[in-house]
Amino acid sequence: VGMAAPAALQRSVVSPAGRHTASLIFLHGSGDTGQGARTWIKQILNQDMAFQHIKVIYPTAPARPYTPMKGAFSTVWFDRYKISNDCPEHIESIDSMCQVLTDLINDEIKNGIAKGRILIGGFSMGGGMAMHLAYRFHQDLAGVFALSSFLNKDSAVYQ
Repeated sequence: VGMAAPAALQRSVVSPAGRHTASLIFLHGSGDTGQGARTWIKQILNQDMAFQHIKVIYPTAPARPYTPMKGAFSTVWFDRYKISNDCPEHIESIDSMCQVLTDLINDEIKNGIAKGRILIGGFSMGGGMAMHLAYRFHQDLAGVFALSSFLNKDSAVYQ
């Protein structure tokens, strides 16, 4: 029996004031949610991060067992052997999440947004996830950013 396709990620969305011509995907840090990241940015800016033509999407990572928390479930983009850049990456969980996030990118493309008008980035683990997604699978995106993030020393991103 094959595994069911994962459901679309929950997401918090800030719609553009005018015509939607670009999208920004912002990935939260480990244990947070899309809504939590949106609230955090709203506190910093004293308003939603909103634009005339850019839709801002804050997806939430599905809950999964997280090794650094002794296997407890957490909303993390991928698993880690430990929170250190000095160990191998948990590449299976990173790659499976890259597939899920590719579906999110493809949803934006289906909505008429050119791939070169989609930006992805995030905070902490979300920034690391964004670098894997952009550099390894979607080099034709508008750009990628990582805030307070790190990659493991032998990261697949460097290849």
